Amino acid sequence: MKALAALAGALVLGAGAALADGGITVRLPDVSGLSDAEAKSLIAELANVNVITSNCPDYQITDGEWTLITGTGDLLAAKLGLDASAYDRAYYGPAFKLLDDPGACDRIGPTAKPLIQRLVGMGGGTTPLTQSQ
Repeated sequence: MKALAALAGALVLGAGAALADGGITVRLPDVSGLSDAEAKSLIAELANVNVITSNCPDYQITDGEWTLITGTGDLLAAKLGLDASAYDRAYYGPAFKLLDDPGACDRIGPTAKPLIQRLVGMGGGTTPLTQSQ
């Protein structure tokens, strides 16, 4: 399940690419210019969208989009100096609590596509890369 894999985080390979649970690699955005406040806001948004799109059937995303979201979250966690435990506690714990709210899917689900487009605008991608890229 994508949500459980998200707790472990995507494996970040080299600079700017992430490998998903199923072996898809995508280009990741450049997050180096974000302030800590911007990084914290974005990582929280990514965790929320990841949990909702992984658990709400009306808001499913592609594997490439999921890899972009989780890979970017991992980049931000590294930028903020968070280990996996701190990342899960600070961002995924609250995100999973959203599932207790019956309106969360319809409130957060529609924000997934604009968030993905924002990450693409920052240099990320959802199209799987070949091994040589």
